[in-house]
Amino acid sequence: MELSEFLDHLNSGKPVIGNSEAHQFMHAASQQALEITAEINGGYHTPEELRVLFSRLTGRPVDESYGLFPPLYTDCGKNIHIGKQVFINMGCKFQDQGGIFIGDGALIGHGVVLATLNHAMAPENRGTMIPAPIRIGRRVWIGANATVLPGVTIGDGAVVAAGAVVTRDVPENTVVGGVPARIIRHLSKEEINHEFQV
Repeated sequence: MELSEFLDHLNSGKPVIGNSEAHQFMHAASQQALEITAEINGGYHTPEELRVLFSRLTGRPVDESYGLFPPLYTDCGKNIHIGKQVFINMGCKFQDQGGIFIGDGALIGHGVVLATLNHAMAPENRGTMIPAPIRIGRRVWIGANATVLPGVTIGDGAVVAAGAVVTRDVPENTVVGGVPARIIRHLSKEEINHEFQV
C-alpha cells in the first residue's frame, strides 16, 4: 500500500480493520511520525527549522507564517493540513488519521487534543477504527486542554473554551464550553468587527 492509497482509504471514511493492510501501513507510518516528533521535541529549533521539520512530518510545505511551540505529538502526521498564520502552542496531541484541517489564522492552545479515530462499539470488533475528519475554520481559537472529537467542524471565528470537550459541530462566531461543549453565547457584531488601535 502506498501513502496516497492509505490516505484515500482514511479520507473515504472506510473503517480500518485490525491487522488489515491499512492497519499495518498505519503502524509503519506511526514509526516515522514518532521519529520526526522526537526530533521536533528533543531540543531547541529556530522557527524556520521547526517549519522544515513540520513539513517533513506532514509531507507538504507549510506557510512561513506558521508557528509552533513544541512539544507536539502525533502518531501519523500525513493527514494534517495547515493554513496560513496558524499557531500551535505547547503540548498538543494530534491523532490525524481521519484528517485535520486547520484554517487560516487559527490559534490552537496548550495541550489541545484533536482526535479523528473512533473504535467500533461492538466488543468483538473493538480493534476496528473508524476515521472522521476535524475541520477548524478561519480565525478559530481553541483554548488550553480542549478536546475535539472525530467528525467535528468548528465554524469560522468560533472560540472553544479551555477544557471543553467538543462532540458536535460548532457554529461560526460562537463561544462554546463545557463537557460536552455547548454554545455559551454568540459573538457580538462589535467583537467580530473590532480592530485594536495601537
